[in-house]
Amino acid sequence: MEEKKINVRSVATQTATFALKTKPLRFAASVEVTSKGLLAIAALVSSILLATAAVVRSATRGR
Repeated sequence: MEEKKINVRSVATQTATFALKTKPLRFAASVEVTSKGLLAIAALVSSILLATAAVVRSATRGR
């Protein structure tokens, strides 16, 4: 069986950077995500929002 090698540089990625500077503190972060990773993040956020809506609805039911 022939082994397939994927060139990582050929995969399209999205990059985001964030920097925060205040008087006593400096913070910087950077992330690089592929389109599949972006889809996974979107699915995770959607499931968290749906779960939160269900918890709020059940907590406020009967009031």
